[in-house]
Amino acid sequence: MAKDGTNRGGRRIRAGDKPEALADKIDKGKAATIIDLPTPALEGAELNDAADLTGEDMPNPSDYLSARQRDGKPLGADDLFRQTWKWLKDRGCERLVNPRLLEAYAQAFARYIQCEEAISTYGLLGKHPTTGGAITSPFVQMSQSFQKQANLLWYEIFDIVKQNCTTAFVGSPQDTMMEHLLQARKGK
Repeated sequence: MAKDGTNRGGRRIRAGDKPEALADKIDKGKAATIIDLPTPALEGAELNDAADLTGEDMPNPSDYLSARQRDGKPLGADDLFRQTWKWLKDRGCERLVNPRLLEAYAQAFARYIQCEEAISTYGLLGKHPTTGGAITSPFVQMSQSFQKQANLLWYEIFDIVKQNCTTAFVGSPQDTMMEHLLQARKGK
């Protein structure tokens, strides 16, 4: 403790060894804690030879994710939300990730795609408003900012999946989103 009464120093955030994925701990036979969320018991008729399925409805994405933009096109973040939620559902982690985190990720990635489309349309250079000289397009800076924000949010989501998924998996919904970006560029 410092003379002024404040606590300083200590362990830096994210310092040290990274935690091992749950699937890897289980494979190695180490002690692992699996988060088991309670499922409600339902009463009903006896169904012989019926599959034991648990289902959960996908939360509806907020309206602002599909709002019409100035050019008349929808933002498209609602599609990214649905794709990411389906990816989480396939891994059994959809209940562990806050829907607001998914919405923030989908919006940031959709804005990144929107900036990349603007760069493709208007180019990398712009005109200075007062001098008229060539400057870097503002869409480049915005694109980098939205990409950084989307990546940080994705790392949060992926970390939740990595720490709680009991089966090994490959692939990422970002792969299909990049395909979406490339298809949008090809369609013009």
